[in-house]
Amino acid sequence: MSADEVARADLGPAALEALFGKELAEAYASLGCFNLAIFGKTGAGKSTLLNAIFGEEVAETGVGRPVTKGLIYYRHPDAFLGIFDSEGFETGTSGDVILRGLQELVSARASAPIDQRIHAVWYAVRWSDRRFEQAQQDFVRRIAELGLPVIVVITQVPFRNGTPHPEAVEFAGFITQCSLPIHPEGRPILTNAVYDDFTESPVAGLQELLDVTYAIVPEAVEGALTAAQRLDLERKKKAVAAVIRQAVAVASGVGAAPIPFADAALLVPNQVTMIARITAAYGLPASTSRTMAIAGSVVLTGGATMAGRYAVTNLLKFVPGGQIAGSAISATVAAALTKAVGVAWSRVCEYALSMDPDQRQAFLSSGAVSEAFRGFMRRSDDGVSVAP
Repeated sequence: MSADEVARADLGPAALEALFGKELAEAYASLGCFNLAIFGKTGAGKSTLLNAIFGEEVAETGVGRPVTKGLIYYRHPDAFLGIFDSEGFETGTSGDVILRGLQELVSARASAPIDQRIHAVWYAVRWSDRRFEQAQQDFVRRIAELGLPVIVVITQVPFRNGTPHPEAVEFAGFITQCSLPIHPEGRPILTNAVYDDFTESPVAGLQELLDVTYAIVPEAVEGALTAAQRLDLERKKKAVAAVIRQAVAVASGVGAAPIPFADAALLVPNQVTMIARITAAYGLPASTSRTMAIAGSVVLTGGATMAGRYAVTNLLKFVPGGQIAGSAISATVAAALTKAVGVAWSRVCEYALSMDPDQRQAFLSSGAVSEAFRGFMRRSDDGVSVAP
């Protein structure tokens, strides 16, 4: 059923569920996929680094498959994140095998769609090794010669009061003096991905790593990176704000000529698209698209949005100034209502992201989503994201 057909039809839960599911699938697909290659010796902390940035056990939850010599590709179930992993790079023969396979891969995919290419490379080296051998330097240079942007990440660095261990700084200086073609500006990034209870060393350096990664990836995959990463909520909020602004503009156009309450369904397809795109932008699991579609349809038919005359009437009381005279929806009211829906739904998504994976799965699979949405609608004028 098309959006126009839904707008003209009786907006029952089944029709809205179908429309929401379709729009959600399209929203995820439009993100594409951010592909990261990560290398480093065994014990360098690659998995810990990935988990700190992306918030999931990528190798454990994804399905890995060999793609070329020495490389395994893990496509995360949410589809917008892919990881090329060498399962512990060592210098010498295995490094040469990986490089040959990587060269074949890059050449084969040079003309492929952008979401099938490698967009960034992290090379991890543990600070306590205090060695960056010639073979490692050559490996990084050869990756860069393939046209891949490389970031060298020094891992497991102790920090105190925001200052990295002096020996780690010295080690970073040595790598910088190697004049490698790496980002940013030929220097490595010092990080600590997990809080250390014994030394009380805090998590550090991850935001810089993420910022530099954004700076080197193609613009076409920034949306996928934003959805995949779990570190920077502000970037997600910025992407969502753009989605809401676009939906508000569409709603204003629909209401440019005031429409009767009875025709309020004309606003629904735009709102379905909006909440689907918000869901994808926050990177909520695509694997829950079925349950999210059901929740979305409940939201749209349960008196929280414009699923008909009565739904509109119920929602108006939540919007400051929403009680309007007559029986028509103007451009101003349509825009205000759509913005309120978008903001409330974004808070639901943020609330879900604050949970651990198991809690999030249970929440997204339950009626608590629509209850949370209604709770946030009632708080739509407080400007603060809080639990319902």
